[in-house]
Amino acid sequence: MGLDMLIPAPLLQAVFIPVLIAPITMLLGRKYGRKVSWLNFVALTYSTLMLLMVGLEVRSAGPVLEVYSMVPLANVNFGLLADNLSLPVAVILNLSAVALSVFSGHYIDHRIDVLYNGNKKYHAVYHTLFLIFATGILGTILATNLIILYLFLEIVYIPLYFIMRFFGYVTKERVALMSFFWGTLGTTFFLVGAMLTYMGIGSFQIFDMPTLVGTSVVDLVVFFMLIGLLIKMATFGFHVWLPWVHAEHPTSIAGILAVIVGLGNYVIARILIQQLYIPFQIYSTPLMFLALVTMVYGAYLTLAQDDIKRLYACSTISQNAYCLLGLASMTSIGVAGGVFYFLSHSLGKTILFSIAGILVFRTGNRDMRKMGGLASKMPVTALLTIMGAMILSAMPPLSGFQAELIMFIGIFLQGTFTNLTSFLIALGGIIATIFTVAYTFWPVRRIFFGPPKIKNSNSHEIKEAPWSMTVPLLMLAFVSLLLGIFPSLVMDFLTAFAESLPLG
Repeated sequence: MGLDMLIPAPLLQAVFIPVLIAPITMLLGRKYGRKVSWLNFVALTYSTLMLLMVGLEVRSAGPVLEVYSMVPLANVNFGLLADNLSLPVAVILNLSAVALSVFSGHYIDHRIDVLYNGNKKYHAVYHTLFLIFATGILGTILATNLIILYLFLEIVYIPLYFIMRFFGYVTKERVALMSFFWGTLGTTFFLVGAMLTYMGIGSFQIFDMPTLVGTSVVDLVVFFMLIGLLIKMATFGFHVWLPWVHAEHPTSIAGILAVIVGLGNYVIARILIQQLYIPFQIYSTPLMFLALVTMVYGAYLTLAQDDIKRLYACSTISQNAYCLLGLASMTSIGVAGGVFYFLSHSLGKTILFSIAGILVFRTGNRDMRKMGGLASKMPVTALLTIMGAMILSAMPPLSGFQAELIMFIGIFLQGTFTNLTSFLIALGGIIATIFTVAYTFWPVRRIFFGPPKIKNSNSHEIKEAPWSMTVPLLMLAFVSLLLGIFPSLVMDFLTAFAESLPLG
């Protein structure tokens, strides 16, 4: 018996159950305050369970496609697809949303106390927007239509704007507008590519796009979509907005914002590599070079920071470029490893950004120069920070090691069999990992070890964060450990996807 007979429309449920719960969250949040975060937890956990059940079907019988409606005008299908690429990405990113839904309870309660004197209506606002946020991400991953994908991308940025506007830090209004502008600019370029696709083949369906090859518009489609995605990914030259946005938004969504930035890697794999490999391959070496420059420049910006939130923001610029380097290698191993690295980075960065939120929550401070010796008072937080640093630094036995190893094997294969330039870029990427170790463990030493620098007069009590903030992060660290020990849990899917591509 197929999955569709046991559970009706599991992908549709996974995407839209959070939206259906959102009005209830809005209603109950006004009465119960931060406790409503548990309703979000239930909704997002249910979505994750739906995805895991679909995963069993994908593993045993192949892709699961759900088409619910058809708009004859412009050939717009509303369809959702779980396959060897979208399924693992959807599961891991939704797990991050589950963790942050619980983490948000105490964190946003603190922000509301500071900003709005504890007015419970703002709990309703935040947690409702959070659910819409998560829906946008999941819809982007599963969409089978360019217009639907574009709409889900826009859905992401609408709640993001209001969350930053209402709950951000310094200059939150300006930063919210900056985030919305750059996000919309990126999606606008993508939309131009989608419209050109329709002009070329009369369809917005992603899996019709190979018929674009040989048409007069295919090169323009690749160009506009790529520029739009590079803007969203904050690569060098398009990066100026990210440190500001990441530094000033509420840290309860920081991990998801890092996911949004990295989601461009997924779209590149889904559309530009899978569907438009032939016209896209001319960008391979230039993108590898751009990725290397972004890695080094992002590391330089990171090492110059004293603000813990801004440090992790700048590191996102560098880390995201690693994923792009793997994809740009245009080898099966490199592409699979690049997507795996994106998922591992999402886990690690969600942990570290959340740690920054815990530090602000407990110390009222973001400046690492004013911290030190906190390991004795916050041992679990210190452990989580070390584990997050290990993930990003690719240290075994956590997932970052396996992901980076697989990815660089593919990158070196590209350089070995094509040209010396690519080989040297790959070698540069390996050397750049030294910077990652430096900027991920440097904060650990400054914050948690050495002499204490926070004065007793600080108005915040310095102690371990509530379990509702630390346990979700421990769960994500455990997922990373599990993927590090058993990488086949993800790589079986990603390898099958990559091997279906016309790559080396």
